[in-house]
Parts: sequence; C-alpha cells; structure tokens
Amino acid sequence: MDILALDLGTSSVRALVLDADAVPRPGALARRRVRLATGDDGTGTLDGPGYLACLVECLDELAADGRLRGVGLVATSAQWHSVLPLGADGSPAGPVLTWLDTRPEPPAGATGPADPADFHRRTGAWWHRCYWSVRLPWLRERGVSTDRVVGLAEYVLGELLNDAPMSLSLASGTGLLNLGRMDWDEEACAMAGVGHQHLPALAPDGWRGRLAPRYARRWPQLAEAGWAPPVGDGAASNVGSGCVDPTRAAVTVGTSAAVRVIQAAPAGAEPPPLPDQLWRYRVDHRHVVTGAAYSSGGNLFAWANRELRLPEGAALEAALRRATPVPANPRLGGDRPPGTAPAGAGELHGLSFGTTAVDVLAGLMRALCRLVADDLGRLEAGGADPTEVILGGGALTASPWWRAAFVDALAPRSVRWQTNPEIGATGAALVALGRVAEAARIGGIGRTDEGTPHA
Repeated sequence: MDILALDLGTSSVRALVLDADAVPRPGALARRRVRLATGDDGTGTLDGPGYLACLVECLDELAADGRLRGVGLVATSAQWHSVLPLGADGSPAGPVLTWLDTRPEPPAGATGPADPADFHRRTGAWWHRCYWSVRLPWLRERGVSTDRVVGLAEYVLGELLNDAPMSLSLASGTGLLNLGRMDWDEEACAMAGVGHQHLPALAPDGWRGRLAPRYARRWPQLAEAGWAPPVGDGAASNVGSGCVDPTRAAVTVGTSAAVRVIQAAPAGAEPPPLPDQLWRYRVDHRHVVTGAAYSSGGNLFAWANRELRLPEGAALEAALRRATPVPANPRLGGDRPPGTAPAGAGELHGLSFGTTAVDVLAGLMRALCRLVADDLGRLEAGGADPTEVILGGGALTASPWWRAAFVDALAPRSVRWQTNPEIGATGAALVALGRVAEAARIGGIGRTDEGTPHA
C-alpha cells in the first residue's frame, strides 16, 4: 500500500507519494507556490479557495502521471493556528489568518484567564494573538461572524471529503483544547466567545475520511483510500526527524523555525511538567509535543535574497564562511507565543561601510541559532533530557554553513542532521500508520557536514 502525503504549508502546498514504510517514492511529488499576503501592519493571510485550487492541481498532476495507483492511505501535515470564518453557506467569509498574522489584539477591557498558570497547564497555550481566544473576538470586532470557524486544513479537506472533523493535533494549536481531557476547554471557549456548536467536531481516535463523490470521480485511484486526521506540521516534522521521545530534540528550519521534544501523554495520564515559556500541543491521542517556535527561519534567507545582492549557491556558502556576522534581532515577522513583539521588530546593529550583504545574512542566521539554544535550555530545565539534537528542514538542507552555526550555538550537545528533505510528509505518514515509536529508528540521520547545498 502506498501513502499519499499532503503538506499544507505557508509558502507552498505539496503532495507526494510514499511507500508502505513512509519512504518517498522518487519523482512522485507535485508542488505549487501559494501567495501569502503580508503587510507592514502584521497581515499574514492566505486565500482559501486559491489554496484549495493549488492542492487540486497537485493531485491532478500526480493522477495524470499514474502516481496515485495503489494509494490506500492519505496523511496530512498542516500549519497550526490558522483560522477561517465561514458564511452560512459554508463558503469563506474572509481570508485565512495564518500563524504569521500579528494584528489580532484582545478586546478592550478583557482580562484573560482567571488563573494564567493553570490555563497554560491545561491548554499548553496562553491568552495570545496567535490563538483563537484572541483571534475570534478580534474578527467579530471587525464585523466578521464567528458562528462557524475552521482552520485551513478543515476547510480544504471539508471541500474534498464527505466529512472533515478537526484532529486533536490541529485543535490543540487553536489554544482552545484541554490537552488532558482532549476536548474543548470551557474557559478558553468563553474567552473566545464561542460555544462548542461554533467549533469543528473533533476527530475520534482511528477516524478515517473518504473522498466526496465529485472528487472520487475525478481521482478514482483515491476513491477507496482512507484519509487520516491531519497532524500539526511541527509535530509531523519531529516524527519525521526521528525525535519521538525526550532523548532527542528536533530543531527544524523551514519557512519558520522551532525546537521541540515529543513526550508520551495518553488519555487519563498526567502530562509532563510544562515550563512557563514553552507551548505544548498534541501529536495524536497518545503523545504531546513541547517547544518554542519563531516567525523567522528560511524566510530570513528569502528576504535577504530578495532585497540584498547575495552570491548564489557555492559562492554564497564560501562567502558565509568568510563573513563577519553583524549583531542582529531576527524577529522580522514578530514573535510567536508567548512573545508579543510585533511584525517589524527585527534589528541590525554595528553596521559600517565595510559591512556586506552576507555579513547581514550571517548575523540574522546566527541570531536565530542563539534563540533556539536558549529555548532548548528551557526544555532541559523543564525535565526533558535530550542527549542528541537533530537538525532538519529545507533551509538547513540548503546551507551547510547554517548547520555548522547551529552546531556551534548548541555546543556541547551532540548535533546531527536528518538528510531526508521530506520530514513533514514522512512524519505525518508514520502518525497516520500508528507507528510513532518506530520513528526513533528512522534512517537518514548523519553528520551535519554531509550533503551539498542546493544550487
């Protein structure tokens, strides 16, 4: 049985086919860029119907190439925190607010949870602009109805499938889920101003969806395939990196960046202690993922490549090795929770007439390494005891220099690199198969100096 993996990212949507062991099949990949609307005011939105159209094009491409034959299971890795209000007819009532959108603010006079520490323990989240407890009231203040709200994944899959409940993993990213009870948290919902009837139904353990008739006719190879509940992209990346217990921490750099550990937390069990400055979400019904995330990652390079005169390929790597990194604050996109720095908080210091574009890039990249190192220390202080750190993600695959910078920042810890560029798809497939523990023995982990930069 082959597995179709969907990656619902911020900068692109991808569909790829893996074998029964979650290993990508060569050449079985379709990808479309999506347009993220951003602005100096902190806007970070996607067009829902346009995003769906890109995914449909990916599946059409794979079907035309005969790649969907033999697919029996569909797994999905999807971005956390997105929210999309729907109209009475189920169509989008506005754009998708992504994790990158920093505009939402709490209503005037609102006071937040009665016991912030207990709220954080229950939900793994805070009363913060990234979560629905702030986003939904903010939308209503702007005249948008929140009588029915979903995330990007629920909208896309809701169009493709007969039914698309929200997975526990994506529900935990809303900040409204009680992680222990695995149900909507009453206080969080009250702060958001919504009842359970306004929120998506939660997918039960073992849920499988099926294509709606319209799309089953379009892709008959997928007509009998089961669709597993989506997994938050960070959790999927941890699994795909082989970091599925507290002995390994994953540091992933794609569009954004994060450091995380996975811990066992089955129903009814008391979850591990949660440090004050770290979030916690669900991987599935049996595991949680704890860590910190940053709005800056590979998008630092994308910005520098767009705005500065950078060398390319091997020439850039050579220039980075000669660079004198400038002191920098990499928060160009603002803070992820619990931080509150707005978009546009990035800074550069100590510039001179001798400063080069590569010195600026190196300073931003090293600054992100230091943020990750600080939060890895918080994970360790909270009881996680990783003996190894695994680097992964497309941005690190492209830059041996950045991998070496992480080795320096994370010293004296042992640091290795997951060479598989499809860690999100692989991880989502393993979660869908119920084989999370097996990921500890996953292949592809090597030295950080292995591999060559992409041209």
